[in-house]
Amino acid sequence: MLEDLRVRNRAPRTQRTYICEVAKFARHYGKSPDQLGAEDVHRYQVHLVDKGTSWSLFNQAVSALRFLYRTTLGKEDVVKRIPFAKSPRKLPVVLSRQEVMQLLEGIANMKHLAMLMLAYSAGLRLSELAHLRVTDIDSGRMVIHVHAGKGDKDRILPLSPLVLIILREYWRETRPRHWLFSGKWPDRPITVSSIQKVIGKAREAAGIKKKVTMHTLRHCFATHHLEAGTDLPTLQVLMGHSSLQTTSRYLHISTARLVSAKSPLDQIEDFETTE
Repeated sequence: MLEDLRVRNRAPRTQRTYICEVAKFARHYGKSPDQLGAEDVHRYQVHLVDKGTSWSLFNQAVSALRFLYRTTLGKEDVVKRIPFAKSPRKLPVVLSRQEVMQLLEGIANMKHLAMLMLAYSAGLRLSELAHLRVTDIDSGRMVIHVHAGKGDKDRILPLSPLVLIILREYWRETRPRHWLFSGKWPDRPITVSSIQKVIGKAREAAGIKKKVTMHTLRHCFATHHLEAGTDLPTLQVLMGHSSLQTTSRYLHISTARLVSAKSPLDQIEDFETTE
């Protein structure tokens, strides 16, 4: 299975995830997966639901098992009987522009400030931010080069002049060599868990009650772009989405569009309230 994943150039993270999920499936029965069939998979799915597995993790296991049975074992008849779960569509948490400024203004550490400003200004994914190299910041063209983002796709993003000022201050302080934001060891990138801790502390310092993660800043980037008038196709490219449908979900949380829609009650001309 690992060879099948490698020759199809699946991302290393996808390879690890799929192998891990299939290993869990095998351990559950104490058998090799090639000795298990559709009914075994069905009972395993019921087991995942019964133990309260989130729908995103449930579907992650489904993707791994479907790959195993379709590609590695060549059992298409089994694949047809491994359904995905319909995940509930919840609107993401989005901060107002004022709340974003409140979050950033409370950060005293220059490295942490540079990370969060860069993430918000460019709509970067957590892994993309962690793996930025110094050479990915092109101040001559005022762009950011994102290498091997989700789906192993590269893309170019605009570099904010304000962020460039902060990045230069940060560079003068720390002089990063290869990775823009290194971890404990200079030759390794910062870990995603370390970045999440940074934004957690920033949220607490700012006194923001909403649940805020690094992905929240990406949601803010998309929503604030739409509210500023950016069209969907342009936003799709900036976000690195494969489908316009994925980008269009931010239309549901763009307050500028919602506020412009008048309530039917406000359109009744002769209605008067009494004190």
